[in-house]
Amino acid sequence: MTTSTEDPHLPVDGDYMFTPIPDHARRPTWKQILVWIGFGYVATGLFIGGTLAGWGGNPGVSFPKALLAITIGMGILFIITSLLGIMAQKTGLSLALLSRYSYGALGANLPMLAMGLLTLGWFSAITGMVGDIWGTFVGNPSGMIIFDPASLGYSIPPITLEVFAICLFCGMLFTITSLYGMKGLEIIAIPVSPVIMAIAVFVGISMLQEGGGITAFIEKSSLNTGMSLSTGITMLIGSWIAGAIMGVDLFRFNKNVRAVLWGAAACFIFTNPLLNIVGYIGTITVGQPNYVQWMMDKSFIFALVGVLTWTLSLWTTNDAELYCNAMYTGPVLKSYGVPVNKKKLILTVGIIGSILGSIGFYQIFFAQFINYLGIMAPPLAGPLLADYYLIRRQRYDLKELNSHPSYNWIGIISAIVGMFLGLIFVVQNILTEWPTGLLALFITVALYTVLRLLVPHKAVVISQ
Repeated sequence: MTTSTEDPHLPVDGDYMFTPIPDHARRPTWKQILVWIGFGYVATGLFIGGTLAGWGGNPGVSFPKALLAITIGMGILFIITSLLGIMAQKTGLSLALLSRYSYGALGANLPMLAMGLLTLGWFSAITGMVGDIWGTFVGNPSGMIIFDPASLGYSIPPITLEVFAICLFCGMLFTITSLYGMKGLEIIAIPVSPVIMAIAVFVGISMLQEGGGITAFIEKSSLNTGMSLSTGITMLIGSWIAGAIMGVDLFRFNKNVRAVLWGAAACFIFTNPLLNIVGYIGTITVGQPNYVQWMMDKSFIFALVGVLTWTLSLWTTNDAELYCNAMYTGPVLKSYGVPVNKKKLILTVGIIGSILGSIGFYQIFFAQFINYLGIMAPPLAGPLLADYYLIRRQRYDLKELNSHPSYNWIGIISAIVGMFLGLIFVVQNILTEWPTGLLALFITVALYTVLRLLVPHKAVVISQ
């Protein structure tokens, strides 16, 4: 059992940045499910599906093998997300507050700074995705180029005035709606989620028919070779592991464990696998995983629907990125005595992310960002999972929330070792048949558990 308490001396806002969420503030399950559908509907799912299909003449896998990779990868993400979500739901704590138990009050700043950078990167990349697709739709009637990545050696199209302006506009629009917290996420997700899911199904079936039907599709997909199953699984996990960790700050609003499982399923059993499959189908049948690009070739109305759908779907995701970013950076600032205003945090990060998205973060850095994200992010969750489930047996006393020692070196060392080994595995091509990020997570969990059992707790914590 977890002891629940609220400290009346701490500042409380509608999103409970520094306190547990009380029962009366929990949200209806159906609304949370729609939030997770909207949160999970990201273009990355299409691109990962396309990569599994050998997009661009690269190595790929057959459709049955792709389904196996999707099942394993998304299944692992479902389990990790559910375990983290159950922690959040039972305690009502944010990721920052939960991290105090395994990292220490100030040690928790390590995963929070990392997650703050990750969510900023995702917000910038998604803003760039929106600007990129609108730039394709409207073209470059101004004839003006704001930034040409070729001048720095990057072989990607220049950033036009139109793309730059759209990125700034959409980035600030996303920022404004993020100011309303969880209720703002629900306002966007509730009407949008069912529509975007229906369009993905419709487009997937249409592309399959255009490619000659299921038989022709299976025959063509069987020619895909060169990619190992473990590589596919690692890509799938890497594409969403940060989202799994971010889920803590969404799941704490759930009323019960069943709601957590439904939310995780909405993202990793329904939404993401659907996008992976649609991206795979599009690559095999029409040579393009991005269904919006395919819709643009059909008609103006079709193209407009595709672009609007794309924007709305990424809007829900980017709102969550900014919301969670504030939940990470706020406690870090507060730990050093800096006054925290959640709305100012969201505005600041939103402006920075919008500028980064406008000048080509998505086009230039996204591939490397996703690759290293899948390696470095999973170990951050290792100490949390080990401490809550293996050491404390799901018993967190919330009366200890504001009395933790400054640093728990076992948590900090375990996470750093896990991230370092994950990076070494990739650079040195060690255990290439295993999903690297997942392996790094397992190592972190095992190391934390062993050290915690062998070393007296008082010997590894530092209080100030």
